[in-house]
Amino acid sequence: MPIPPGPFAGRTITDLARDLRDGHVTATELAGQALAAAEALGPALNAFVTVDAPGALAAARRADEELAAGADRGPLHGLPVAVKDLIMVAGLPATMGSRHFTAYVPDTDAACVTGLRRAGAVIVGKTTTHEFAYGPTGDRSANGPSRNPRDPARMSGGSSGGSAAAVAAGIVPLAIGTDTGGSVRIPAALCGVAGFKPAFGAIPADGVFPLSRSYDHVGVLAGGAEDCLIAYRRLAADVPGEAGDAGDAGDAGGSVGWIDPIAMYGGDPRVTRAVRAVLEADEEVRLPEGFVQEVRETYVAVQSCETAAVHAERLRRAPELFDPAVLERLRVAAQVPGWRYVRALEARQRLAGVVDVLFGGHDVLAMPTVPIVAPLVDEREFALDGRAVEVRPALLALTSPWNVLGLPALTVPAGLVDGLPVGLQLVCRPGDEPRLFATAARLTPVTVL
Repeated sequence: MPIPPGPFAGRTITDLARDLRDGHVTATELAGQALAAAEALGPALNAFVTVDAPGALAAARRADEELAAGADRGPLHGLPVAVKDLIMVAGLPATMGSRHFTAYVPDTDAACVTGLRRAGAVIVGKTTTHEFAYGPTGDRSANGPSRNPRDPARMSGGSSGGSAAAVAAGIVPLAIGTDTGGSVRIPAALCGVAGFKPAFGAIPADGVFPLSRSYDHVGVLAGGAEDCLIAYRRLAADVPGEAGDAGDAGDAGGSVGWIDPIAMYGGDPRVTRAVRAVLEADEEVRLPEGFVQEVRETYVAVQSCETAAVHAERLRRAPELFDPAVLERLRVAAQVPGWRYVRALEARQRLAGVVDVLFGGHDVLAMPTVPIVAPLVDEREFALDGRAVEVRPALLALTSPWNVLGLPALTVPAGLVDGLPVGLQLVCRPGDEPRLFATAARLTPVTVL
């Protein structure tokens, strides 16, 4: 059964900011609502690793005092926000979802957390991550699996599963996550919210525990695309348009090219129909010959080698502290030879050169975010139309290419299949984000039974 909606379900950042400034609510009251919801829904969803009631209430009181004095930091001022437990928040534990870091407390904020504080946001706690962000399912963490608010028996997706669950359940209106192969967009799609992975480096990753430095992105999750844009403009170093103002995205939307997901991965055709039904795409885009295979091999080689390098000492000294599934993946990753890494970096440069060909004259590319609905927690394979579907590659298939290329990618809700959310993914070139968000603004999700 779905989790009853929390206090921020269906409430936008714009509406909340207006209520604050009109005196209908205080930041302290909003923080109290978020904290109460986190406590009430925590056992069912396991969205949070740490809830910081004293810190959140103190920050909310400061936000109220500043607004009363006429110091307005923008649309995030006084709003509750959750932060993935892979991102450093000074004074709060950072477990990275692992028993290796059960007692670690950083003394400095990550750059994106500094940005949140500068914008006046109120950090209410740290959200569950797949151990070391090394998995798209969200159900391998030292504190247990994060669960899907639509059906807690199903996975939230990962690795930013706790952030997606917290937003989808209405515990907070905004959360921060990281995305190395889809870790913002996958859980956003499976939980029925919006998630935005900006261009590589657009939101600084300083103070984020690395998974694969070549692919790691900081991203945002919210109820809708407009809220993602608002948060992005507050956190990014250099964004077109006025910081903090979603505006009209500066464009009526660009031409959209549809990528048939069957060219990348054979998923559930009902998901494709649901996503296709909400989109007015000009024409189908054919992927360059060999693109899918090359980008997949590049992704695996670079991520494997960089992740193995990050964890080499932990693998040697205390392998027993890893989750067994994560440990097995790390051991496989450590076997990838260095020459494959070098060749993959060369291939990545070559792939960057085909971006214009890939777009084929369109401004935005569209496809499902994930080609299946949320699997059950711990499920690793299931039957679909008489064939076996492996969960992990299915979750990553349509999102990871855009990490290899470092392109902005947004997922927005695209209706329901079997009562479970599905997402539409929109991808653009860096600099075309206004068209991306304007395209998202004109969509109307439908339900496919």
